[in-house]
Amino acid sequence: MAMPGGAAGDEDDLTVTINTTPLVDVMLVLLIIFLIAIPVAIRNVPVALPEERTAPTQTRPENITLSVDRQGDVFWGEARVETLDALIARLRGEALREPQPDILIRGDREARFEMIGRVLAACRQAGLANVGFITEPPGGGK
Repeated sequence: MAMPGGAAGDEDDLTVTINTTPLVDVMLVLLIIFLIAIPVAIRNVPVALPEERTAPTQTRPENITLSVDRQGDVFWGEARVETLDALIARLRGEALREPQPDILIRGDREARFEMIGRVLAACRQAGLANVGFITEPPGGGK
């Protein structure tokens, strides 16, 4: 049976191919878009952190307790530290002791995280390795 518009022997000459170039182009563009968009989406995901249950820490005389109150003031034990530079200087002196003391940071729940982060950065800058946080157990300790 002959096809309209062609001769009887033309059926063998007909080759049908799919042009995959546009498909590959689209897939590469989508890949690039996803590689750029996924890290941005991951960083912006809101997370509800769990309440922490930890074993009580044993207070030792060599431990240093740093507190940050609501206003962002930093206290070394009970004494207020005037500047972060003064805090770093005192922490560097403590970093020279063998063994290094544990640094325990107490942050008020109403304090800005920025100031607590600065205290933590000061500990790292001074070269102290054992830094921890003091928290209340869930339910206010009941």
